[in-house]
Amino acid sequence: MLFPKTNGAFAGKIITIFIPTINLFVLKSAAILFCLLFVCVRLLAQVDSIPSSQALAEYQKIYDEMNRAFPEDDYRTYRRNYFTDSELQMYLTQLFKLQDLLPKIHEQHTLKLDYYLHSGNWFFKIGFPRQSIDAYKAFFAYYKKHKKDLPRQVKTDYIDMINYAYSLLAENYSKLNYPDSAKQALIENIKFTEALPGINYPSSLNNYGLFFYWTKKDRVQAMEYFKKAYQITLDSFPSHPLVGSIRDNIADIYTDNGIFSEALPLYKRNFEFYQYVLQERTESSDYPRLISAGSQLATTYVELDSLEKAHAIMDSLQNYLSTHLVQYSAESEIEIKKAQEKLYFKENKTKEAYTTTKEILALSDSIHKAYSHADIKWRNQLNNIILDRIELNAKLERIQQENKIKNQNLKLWITTLTSSIVVILLLSLFLRRRQHLLNAKNKQLLAEQKLENSRLKVSRLNSEILSKERDLSDFAINLSQNQEWAQVLATKIEEILAANPKERELLLKELNQKIKSKVEFDKNTKSFFEHLDRLSDSFYSKLSQEFPSLSKNEIRLCSLIRLKIESRNIATLQNITLSSVNTSRYRLRKKLGLDENTDLDTFIQSL
Repeated sequence: MLFPKTNGAFAGKIITIFIPTINLFVLKSAAILFCLLFVCVRLLAQVDSIPSSQALAEYQKIYDEMNRAFPEDDYRTYRRNYFTDSELQMYLTQLFKLQDLLPKIHEQHTLKLDYYLHSGNWFFKIGFPRQSIDAYKAFFAYYKKHKKDLPRQVKTDYIDMINYAYSLLAENYSKLNYPDSAKQALIENIKFTEALPGINYPSSLNNYGLFFYWTKKDRVQAMEYFKKAYQITLDSFPSHPLVGSIRDNIADIYTDNGIFSEALPLYKRNFEFYQYVLQERTESSDYPRLISAGSQLATTYVELDSLEKAHAIMDSLQNYLSTHLVQYSAESEIEIKKAQEKLYFKENKTKEAYTTTKEILALSDSIHKAYSHADIKWRNQLNNIILDRIELNAKLERIQQENKIKNQNLKLWITTLTSSIVVILLLSLFLRRRQHLLNAKNKQLLAEQKLENSRLKVSRLNSEILSKERDLSDFAINLSQNQEWAQVLATKIEEILAANPKERELLLKELNQKIKSKVEFDKNTKSFFEHLDRLSDSFYSKLSQEFPSLSKNEIRLCSLIRLKIESRNIATLQNITLSSVNTSRYRLRKKLGLDENTDLDTFIQSL
């Protein structure tokens, strides 16, 4: 115990001596060191900030060039046939350049998120699902990582885009035959939109239904999600274009199951619906959906043998299109011809039906060839651009590596300079104070050893005094008890002397018996207390440590109370009256420092 205390006091003493002596010197040295570090940090900050600002300026320049040629809010940007070969090559090159600049730009979260979204949408529309998946995955990873840094309004603005990105990500996975990944993306979309207001939640349910309908071929599950989405949309957004889409999906399942009577009212409502409802993004009439709804309605009438109504719908559709001078696509033309073909077959107009069939096949072949040619052309262009990008990345990587080496050399030089200054300062302080500290240490150790020896002597004397006091107290109690017993004997002898001879003999026998009982009781009591002392040794030690003022009899009283012996039995064991036991208990409470509300027995049991 001596050395740890000596070392602790010595350490405190050293601080007391050391600080006043070196305070001014340390402050001056720290000021110089702080200035050097501040300059170094400023140099490093300038080295690191230059690439970010330059990268941001370069990014903005390239983005402006792309947006002038093909604005992001223009639908032709997402159509293959609006790009020439040179424009395609330029657009892809610029897109990859933007991607290479992103890691060099600090912060600018919305800029990076918008890039990933635009890339994902663009690659999806032009038919490159793998590249679209990579862009969407990068978007979601970055969004989750930096969501806490985005303002609330920005997160609100991204809700619709996130919902759209999830659905296109799932469609990309389905195109590549990864149904499990597609399902997971759709489930994530449902979780994201479930607690949000607006059209996104029913839209996500509808997309999940389409997954079961198109990918899993599970019409039952698909119908469950379609109906759930339809009810929510119909209740809250009855004029939204999504209502028509879901209604069309439900009708298609009825048609696939041959339940044309259930599909008919849905197609009929859609044909009316698309005549006045505008597209959500362009706010123009949705002619492709109108043509599709009309063709499906006419086909359903044919299946139900309502040929006059089928003719009426076809005539109405043709009149509507000619009145509004609609230039419809080849896909819409095929839908109209398929409905016309079914009507011809139903009317047994075989020649007209076969002619229509040939026209449908011709249109389908032309569309397939056009798409195939476009796929080959675009994929070749993409491969060439990727090779150029790889070469460009290699050059950029070499430049970055050179810059990295320069930065590392600068940091190493600064670190070495700082470390050298610190080492010189510490060495100087050490050499100046070494001898003084050795002398102070020796004096301190000597003083502390003397102080420790004195403390140990005082502690030992105090322990001896306490032990003597306890023995004296026990002796006084025993003396008092023996005096009481002697008084009892004197009283008995007086009674014997005053009694007649016949009673005297009985009283002598009784006195003799009491003396024998007293001797035997003292012997048994002594044996009992010896056993009690041995069994309660650890308890006695604990009491003595916590309450050193307790006498031996008081410690024994605590032990008897701990054994749950009643006060009457304690009085018998100690050969005293019950009132004496109560008096001993009162004194014991005062020495233990117990208040009136604390029970003595409970307190001792808890020790």
